[in-house]
Amino acid sequence: MSTTHDGNRTAPLMIPIHNLSWGPLYRIGGYSAFVFVALVLIPVVLVFAAPLPPTEGRELLEYIATHKVVYLVELVSFVGLAVPALLMFAALSMALSTINRSLALVGGLLGVASETIALALGSSPQSLHGGLVVLSDAYATAGTEQQASLVAAAEALIAATNAVSWAGILTAGAILVLSCVMWQGRWGRALAVVGIATGAIGIVSEALRPVIGSGYLLYGLLLPVWVAWAGSRLLHHRRPAE
Repeated sequence: MSTTHDGNRTAPLMIPIHNLSWGPLYRIGGYSAFVFVALVLIPVVLVFAAPLPPTEGRELLEYIATHKVVYLVELVSFVGLAVPALLMFAALSMALSTINRSLALVGGLLGVASETIALALGSSPQSLHGGLVVLSDAYATAGTEQQASLVAAAEALIAATNAVSWAGILTAGAILVLSCVMWQGRWGRALAVVGIATGAIGIVSEALRPVIGSGYLLYGLLLPVWVAWAGSRLLHHRRPAE
């Protein structure tokens, strides 16, 4: 409540604060989505420069020694994409909160939790783990008996890395929930349909990843498409009062 120079009270001055605060978040989320897609595409391009990392201990340690730069780039890309994904999910949750606040919050929490878990694990299928680089360096200079121990340690890390991860399942779940919110609003039914399909297929693909083999490719193709599309919508998003 404010007053005039003669002492009379006037109506409170209403300033749309969110106009100043949420716009940058949407832009950060939108650009982060494209960074995510770039980090997905980099390892795909590297497949043409070197074969996929093997899943057997001895072969993988030897592979890393021969293709260390490629392996490290793939590791950093797949683990690092959790950072832009986290920012994207936070921005999407806020942008969609005007449609369905509860579901938008649930979807955002699932997304942030999934990427936090991914960063904490610091690894990613296929056979990408920083500890394996250390083991590979030690393997190159070790004797026969030491090499056997290092191979056993590598096998354990590979098993843990390539096992079913809740991070991947939660990411797909977040996409599914947020896409259901998009269906209720004006974000475009096509984007919502692609997102719902991506999330549903992603949950199944992540849960069955060790056994479906190349079947995972469908989710792998849909994921960057949905992320880029959602990122583009974030860059052009305006809240009702803006």
